[in-house]
Amino acid sequence: MNQSKVIIYTDGACKGNPGIGGYGAILKYQDKIKKISGTEANTTNNRMELTAVIEALKSLKRPCHIDIFTDSQYVQKGITQWIINWKVKNWAKVKNVDLWQALDHEASKHQINWHWVRGHNGDLMNEQADALANLAIAQFMA
Repeated sequence: MNQSKVIIYTDGACKGNPGIGGYGAILKYQDKIKKISGTEANTTNNRMELTAVIEALKSLKRPCHIDIFTDSQYVQKGITQWIINWKVKNWAKVKNVDLWQALDHEASKHQINWHWVRGHNGDLMNEQADALANLAIAQFMA
């Protein structure tokens, strides 16, 4: 099977924690770029970080090879390290379990390399994902 190579940058933001949240994602495939964003009225930053990745993965139409870049160590370590024990312990005491299970489901459809990038450190695509999340919040609040 010839899978497509996709690069995804995601970010979540929250005004208040909990508060009004937004997420943004940029998907790049060959020379095509797709931007997605959204908001939630009463949420947390971690939930928006997770939602950004979930929504990006849900927008893909077929299995892909993906490089995902996130500035959330919560997301990167959660999906690559912590999730193993969470499953063994049947998700006991896991915060945001609904989103972790959704992310696990969506991620299982693809071959993913997870990358952490330092936020607000000049990475152009990360800055654009952050801008999308914050723009979504601003539009929600307007």
